[in-house]
Parts: sequence; structure tokens; C-alpha cells
Amino acid sequence: MAQRCFLSAKIHGATITCANLEYRGSISIDTKLMKTVGLLPYEQVDVYNLDNGERLTTYAIPGAPGEICLNGAAAHKGGVGQRVIIAAYMWLDENEAKTRRPRVVIAGKNNTVDEILECDLINPDF
Repeated sequence: MAQRCFLSAKIHGATITCANLEYRGSISIDTKLMKTVGLLPYEQVDVYNLDNGERLTTYAIPGAPGEICLNGAAAHKGGVGQRVIIAAYMWLDENEAKTRRPRVVIAGKNNTVDEILECDLINPDF
């Protein structure tokens, strides 16, 4: 059965707390945010900058409380105080897609979990 790529995890509106050009790549994400949406260390993520439109693909590493840090070359894509969306995707077959829901968190002040969104299941009659 063919597989398609679906959203699996999303952190919406997190605020960049640092940009470290000299680090060797990735994005550091508050560990609680990672756990809440189910992101694992070294999992691929896309980062969408809400303030300047920049986009990048990298991998997530656990960060300190409140931390969202663009590391390495990603540091050129955003600055401290700018807001981002961090998203991960997974490949599912049609049957898996009907029962899988993405985990979505709205980030609050200091990159805390402000709200957890309940996503609807895909309508099987779509």
C-alpha cells in the first residue's frame, strides 16, 4: 500500500531565544515541548519563521527550559525574539492515516505549553 506524508508534530509560535552560529547544526528545543508533541532527539524537523518567512530543515535536540535555539547555519534564518513554527512529518499508509492524529502545541510566553490542540481524525469518506 502506498504511503503519504502527514503532519505528526507541531509547535506553533515558539520564540527564538538564541542563535548560535558556531554550534555544529540543529535546533535546540525545550525538552518539555519536545515531549509534549512527541519529538525525539535527532528527529528531522522543518522550521518556519513567522516573522521573516525563512524556512529550513534540520534535526531537533533537547534544550534547556524555555530554549528555542537555531544552531549552526540555521542561525542565519532567524534572530532572538522572532517566532517560529516547528513541524515534523511521518509517512503513513491510508489505514494508519485514518486513525493517527498529529500532536500540536501552541507555545506560550517563555516557550511554555500554552495550549494543546486536539486535531480531528481524517474523514474516511473524504
